[in-house]
Amino acid sequence: QVQLVESGGGLVHPGGSPKLSCAASGNTITIAIMGWYRQTPGNERELVATLTNSGRTEYADFARGRFIVSRDRAENTVALQMNRLEPDDTAVYYCYAAAFMKWGRDDYWGRGTQVTVSS
Repeated sequence: QVQLVESGGGLVHPGGSPKLSCAASGNTITIAIMGWYRQTPGNERELVATLTNSGRTEYADFARGRFIVSRDRAENTVALQMNRLEPDDTAVYYCYAAAFMKWGRDDYWGRGTQVTVSS
């Protein structure tokens, strides 16, 4: 089992650059991918950005060029630097981790942190 706890977020002005952080604990040696998803009311959770153990990144189109995902594997943390935020970026942001086990893949989620972009 892996536990994920997010920090950061809150109210941000348009154009702001907040940074989200997530700390993993538990069976972290099994983690192969970490990253971030987001969700707005009435919509499905969507990919923001992920980063594999080998350093391969995947970004959503809206995140590419504005957001940067990074990991500190020694500290078992993942961060999301968000830049030039817009009101449409308002969402609950979830930390995500994937562990590949002998039986398949286990997905883990944090509780989420609200980011509200408003003037």
